[in-house]
Amino acid sequence: MTDGSSSSFFPDFGLLLYLEELNKEELNKFKLLLKNETMESRCCQIPWAEVKKAKREDLANLMNKYYPGEQAWDVALKIFGKMNLKDLYERARAEINWTAHSLGPEDARTQEEQDEQEAVQGDGTEYRTQITEKYCITWDKKCLFGEPEDLHPGVAQKDQELLEHLFDVDVKTGEQPQTVVLQGPAGVGKTTLVRKAVVDWAQGNLYQQRFSYVFYLNAREINQLRERSFVQMISKDWPSTEGPIERIMSQPGSLLFIIDSFDELNFAFEEPESVLCEDWTQVHPVSFLLSSLLRKVMLPESSLLVTTRLTACKKLKPLLKNPHSVELLGMSKGAREEYIYQCFEDRKRALQVFNSLRSNEMAFSMCKVPLVCWLLCTCLEQQIEKGGDIMLTCKTTTALFICYISSLFPPVDGNSASLPSQTQISSLCHLAAKGVWTMTSVFYRENLRKHGLSKSDVSIFLDLNILQKDMEYENCYMFTHLHVQEFLAAMFYMLQDSWGTKNSSFQSFEDLKLLLESNSYKDPHLTQMKCFLFGLLNEDRVKQLEKTFSCKMSLEIKWKILQWLEMMGNSEDFPAQVEFLELFFYLYETQDEAYISQAMSYFQKIVINICGKIHLLVSSFCLKHCQCLRTMKLSVTMVFEKMLNSSPLAEIWDGGHITHCWQDLCSVLHTNEHLRELDLCHSNLNELAMKTFYQELRHPSCKLQKLLMRFLSFPDGCRDIASSLTHNQNLMHLDLKGSDVGDNGVKSLCEALKNPECKLQNLSLESCDLTTVCCLNISKALLRSRSLVFLNLSTNHLLDDGVKLLCEALGHPKCHLERLSLESCGLTVAGCEDLSLALISNKRLTHLCLADNILGDDGVKLVSDALKHPQCNLQSLVLRRCHFTSLSGQHLSSSLLRNKSLTHLDLGSNWLQDDGVKLLCDVFRHPSCNLQDLGLMGCALTSMCCLDLASAILNNPHLQSLDLGNNDLQDDGVKILYEALRHPNCNIQRLGLEYCGLTSLCCQDLSCTLRSNQNLIKINLTQNTLGYEGIMKLCEVLRSPECKLKVLGVCKEAFDEEAQKLLEAVRVSNPQLIIERDCNDHSDEDVSWWRCP
Repeated sequence: MTDGSSSSFFPDFGLLLYLEELNKEELNKFKLLLKNETMESRCCQIPWAEVKKAKREDLANLMNKYYPGEQAWDVALKIFGKMNLKDLYERARAEINWTAHSLGPEDARTQEEQDEQEAVQGDGTEYRTQITEKYCITWDKKCLFGEPEDLHPGVAQKDQELLEHLFDVDVKTGEQPQTVVLQGPAGVGKTTLVRKAVVDWAQGNLYQQRFSYVFYLNAREINQLRERSFVQMISKDWPSTEGPIERIMSQPGSLLFIIDSFDELNFAFEEPESVLCEDWTQVHPVSFLLSSLLRKVMLPESSLLVTTRLTACKKLKPLLKNPHSVELLGMSKGAREEYIYQCFEDRKRALQVFNSLRSNEMAFSMCKVPLVCWLLCTCLEQQIEKGGDIMLTCKTTTALFICYISSLFPPVDGNSASLPSQTQISSLCHLAAKGVWTMTSVFYRENLRKHGLSKSDVSIFLDLNILQKDMEYENCYMFTHLHVQEFLAAMFYMLQDSWGTKNSSFQSFEDLKLLLESNSYKDPHLTQMKCFLFGLLNEDRVKQLEKTFSCKMSLEIKWKILQWLEMMGNSEDFPAQVEFLELFFYLYETQDEAYISQAMSYFQKIVINICGKIHLLVSSFCLKHCQCLRTMKLSVTMVFEKMLNSSPLAEIWDGGHITHCWQDLCSVLHTNEHLRELDLCHSNLNELAMKTFYQELRHPSCKLQKLLMRFLSFPDGCRDIASSLTHNQNLMHLDLKGSDVGDNGVKSLCEALKNPECKLQNLSLESCDLTTVCCLNISKALLRSRSLVFLNLSTNHLLDDGVKLLCEALGHPKCHLERLSLESCGLTVAGCEDLSLALISNKRLTHLCLADNILGDDGVKLVSDALKHPQCNLQSLVLRRCHFTSLSGQHLSSSLLRNKSLTHLDLGSNWLQDDGVKLLCDVFRHPSCNLQDLGLMGCALTSMCCLDLASAILNNPHLQSLDLGNNDLQDDGVKILYEALRHPNCNIQRLGLEYCGLTSLCCQDLSCTLRSNQNLIKINLTQNTLGYEGIMKLCEVLRSPECKLKVLGVCKEAFDEEAQKLLEAVRVSNPQLIIERDCNDHSDEDVSWWRCP
């Protein structure tokens, strides 16, 4: 082609216009890529020296000269694609298309030649044909597992629909995902589904508008590759008839890369993103290329579909940019039932197996995976034929897999030459254990050799269907299923001769303590192995395995685990909720009641959250063997609700099973003679469950003293709990906060309180939807009850009329109440008059909370007048958020001079201001003022009041606690307070300065104070901008033995990294010091008695 024809196809200045849009850095990169293109093509040797020094116009002329006709444009487009200049590429391509359609007759020959070239390059048809033939899904698994072809479920309709919508626009964000993660358990069908996607795309049935090309990369193949370019990696299925694969890489937005089985990749992916590779033509280790692709450094516009097991998600997610995760759940319950029935010709036998598997939720969940379902059905059928009890076998997953593994071995006789030796079994179990720890499920010949497994050893396990060889990828071996690997990994620990010695070849996964300390949140890949290990602690099962394998196993580990549990029980840091539940799962697997009883004897406090039938099953089984409990915190949800929503047949079976388990769990109330406290908060219990619980509560051997039933529903109107109060005379504390008690429920409770058999002392009815109507019943109960001393009625709509009825009882000499909380009850000044009279006549009431009521100055005056009376014995008065002003400071100050009993006064969140506090401080200085605890948080104070407060601190020897948080005291104000704190007369132990506008400037004075004051043990400095300098000054004194501080309230996360390091160093050097954001001591009854009844 001549230069003239070139100018007829493109404008002379066309290429130059696009080169003009490149900046200097991009132009240099364009030149380098042009150099590479010249070297690769060989047919055109454009001089590098000329290219290197060429300006944009010169470069365009050089390209037109050495690449005649449209070749120059083809090269430019290719380089634009490599540089990821998508906009430039698309505009240039559009111009080419427009020019091509505008050709005159004189250019017809040029167009024909172009068509011929495109035909030579190919349109992707050959590629589609080739991958269809390669990945067309066949279900012939018989040669691998023995699973009949007609039982393979294929791709379910719901999974096909899921596949079709993987890359749909997210309706919430409006964005189309570029990276999709398809996750699910081993064998659930992830590989099958994505291979189906490849074939469907190739056949024109999927993603046609979205992706021009789809490439499939399998982990097992990738693991065996060494250095190469990315384009070489994906060229394995690219037909030569399609022309160079590079031409499609210039449009990465239309490419989909499927990375199958990420969890099987043997790469660490620890490369810094800054060193990763953008160029898909450069040769690198495949791990480096894959990391570049996943992190969107290479081909960032392309789309990714990654499959992985759930256990590898923690490793995968940090590599990806905005991944969209989809979980493949496996067969539904209905599909599992149908599948099980297909496994048997005898429908009666199928029903027997289905019911047995369904009785164990963990085993039935495993059956979501078709292969596992088939394996278990096969071994259970064999056991039925032998006359075995399959319901007993299905009780635990360990028993099921012992049954399966045993079914693979021929009966032991004198001619068992083909059976593996103990050494071979030990080597295989060692391989399995290391694989589980490192999340490795695919092994190569080299792995097998390292574990002492020769080719003949491997053949034995292949023949037994314990191992299988991958038919597609050379030298790949795996266990028939991950659960088989996990079972053999657990056996590894049983084959150890001694757990006392560690030789030089000892590896971390051989450390039993590490395994026991793992949990399902941090180490989900270890959970099933750990479960199997506990299941193997059963002596009968060990004997069965020894017979099957003809080998000796040790139960020494059984006692090592008990020692670890004893250490856990004696630790101050009790396991969290999830850890206790996990422990119950593991102990349940043992089915050894004596062992469970011994294990549970080490725990006096249990915290569990039961949110399903399986949780209830394992918890009840373990707790019924527990006899040393003192405290139990229990939440039950998603158990009894499901009974109501079950199908009739399921309800008959589930209902009886659940009721039996619940009965076992509730039996702890009478089997544990030391159980004193039960927290059943946030539980959803039906009427039958409640009746079962109350029966146990009324049991003569039940010694429970404290019962918390917060946020529960009482469908019977509290009649049963009221009845329990009269039957159980040990019960002294009942908390029903947030429960739907209502006025009718209170009526039942009050009837019980009036009964002399009821010994209840503390009753909390906070937020129980009470109204004025219930107050008459409460009033009558207060007159009859000789035991009730604490009553919390906070956050109920009692109003003044209701309080008036209560006051009639409070003023009566037969009322024994000592503490009363009426926080947020709609009380106004009108109710204060009745309350004032009651305070004068009641000699027993010592604690009163009136917080969050609109009393105003007039209401406070009425309460203050009562305080002046010598018969008023009130010790604690809480008036937070009562809407009064500095005027009330005068009322209260005159009362405090005459009152000898009041020691705790909380005036927080009222508009006292400096003037009001000044009036109070005049009283605090007086020797007759006995106040010990003063709350002034959020009272609109400034530094102007600090001199008065300092004087009160110095002159009142009784004052021990002062809360000044949320006041604008500033550094100048607290400096005055610190001076007072350094005085030997100061007895302050707790000081609250949260959100007081403090900076680093106050920290030097505070350091001096902490060094000299031997009484101050707690200070709250949260929400102040102390900065690094302030923390540095504080840390110097906090390390000093002269400092007696025990609690420092600061938010460590609010400081920079260096300041956090200083605080952590102090915590390590001074373990007695508690440093935390929330330093409110709710256990201190005198400070917050109304919060913690």
